[in-house]
Amino acid sequence: MMTIQGLHHITLVCANAQRTIDFYAQVLGLRLVKQTVNFDDPGSYHLYFGDALGRPGTAVTFFEWSKAPKGRPGVGGTHHFALQVADYDGLLKWKRRLIDLGIAVEGPLDRHYFVSIYFRDPDGTILEIATIGPGWTMDEPAGSIGTAYRDPPAAMIVANRDAARIAATTWNEPVSIISADMALSRGMHHITAIGADVERTHAFFGDLLGMRRVKMTANFDDPESYHWYWGVGEGQPGTLITYFERNPFKEQRALIGTGQTHHFALAVSDEETQLAWREKLLAAGLRVSPVMDRIYFKSIYTNDPDGHIVELATLGPGFTVDEAPDELGQRLRLPPWLEAQRSSIERGLQPLAAPTWNPSGEEA
Repeated sequence: MMTIQGLHHITLVCANAQRTIDFYAQVLGLRLVKQTVNFDDPGSYHLYFGDALGRPGTAVTFFEWSKAPKGRPGVGGTHHFALQVADYDGLLKWKRRLIDLGIAVEGPLDRHYFVSIYFRDPDGTILEIATIGPGWTMDEPAGSIGTAYRDPPAAMIVANRDAARIAATTWNEPVSIISADMALSRGMHHITAIGADVERTHAFFGDLLGMRRVKMTANFDDPESYHWYWGVGEGQPGTLITYFERNPFKEQRALIGTGQTHHFALAVSDEETQLAWREKLLAAGLRVSPVMDRIYFKSIYTNDPDGHIVELATLGPGFTVDEAPDELGQRLRLPPWLEAQRSSIERGLQPLAAPTWNPSGEEA
């Protein structure tokens, strides 16, 4: 059956691979599951982070482009991506941990359907950590979520402007380890992009890709603009794509570069389903790439109506296809067609110090 399974991964651009490893593995506690190169540009690293096995929906990946210009969000690009945390206490622990490490944090902010904090990685990418609930039924019955526009609650908007209260809300003691309720290895919560026409975006994700619209509301920080959400099933975290609608005459175009998303990927079950999706996208008049062998999955690429690169990637075979589970991410892996060039490729890359994975999720 041709259905989108949820989020697969997001791929961003970083300026320094080691600095990115230090942040995402050592600060955020994700596992470095693969050191490889950009198969289309083998002179640069492609790093993958995620849960213990880098399962689809947990994978956050980076191209190292050390000479790329600074990227920026805008129409046709991603605004931020969110990782999920178990509950509000876990969220407050993250705020305390990040602030104690000298990282500026905004929030916690009430998003009605979840609660979030925001911060930036070393390249300036906006990250959000969001609680799993309370979910979409806060203001709509379960059977009709996403079918009517819902204004943000006025009291919530007011509360989110109480800067002094928000700044003072944190965990009351230092957080020295990443505890179970903090673990970000449960994966992404959502990805938020920017478009110029939310109805046109719905025609792509809702009508063409068959994703369920689970909420029509406004951007809580800019209530004059729409914010719509699409997901799979009941719209559970890990399946969610959201878009801010912005006026293209006032909002600049996105620029791919350091700190900005290169593309994001949705998961499809297998190669046969992927080929069926390819034919459907072509029949709709969209540009679609041939099937690309990424070793750990197969991929096709298209664009949303604003030009953002959207990938459909298979669930498997996964990152253990060329490494044992306990050895993931420890050394440079190359696809078979690049092995003959290993020596020259390695000479052009800065060696990396890979962290030791601690299955408990706590710092070593």
